[in-house]
Amino acid sequence: MVSREDFVSRFGGVFEHSPFIAERAYDAGHVTGPLTAAGVHAALAAVFRTASPQERLGVLRAHPDLAGRLAISGELTEDSRKEQSGAGLDRLSPAEHARFTELNSSYVEKFGFPFIIAVKGLGKDDILSAFETRIGNVQDEEFATATAQVEKIALLRLTSMLPEAE
Repeated sequence: MVSREDFVSRFGGVFEHSPFIAERAYDAGHVTGPLTAAGVHAALAAVFRTASPQERLGVLRAHPDLAGRLAISGELTEDSRKEQSGAGLDRLSPAEHARFTELNSSYVEKFGFPFIIAVKGLGKDDILSAFETRIGNVQDEEFATATAQVEKIALLRLTSMLPEAE
């Protein structure tokens, strides 16, 4: 069985900058071997879902803006950089970048957290379309959508980290 320190070190960043999720999952006994993407995801997601609304909001706020200032300055986590790059967000035209910046600002002002979407398999036009649709959501609906996207991102990250069984 993996130690708490090793588990948190390895999976503490799966939910962006939120190691408390891995810590609580381990401490609650949710982590059992063998470690698989599905098993670790179930353990982490259970903790995320039972975290307080304020804690879940903190997880949402830990995510970077899409094609935002952290991406431009090279300050994204390695996972976020790869995800955004894979969707072409590092290759936006000036007009596209301006539209993402405008939407990011409007979205954060309306909802209090950045727009979050699992970008794997999506292109910049898909993301922009989802962005433009979701900005029309009401607060509760968008909070639920964003938290579901965070869980999806976590599963994608875990799938790339873990073999079928370890």
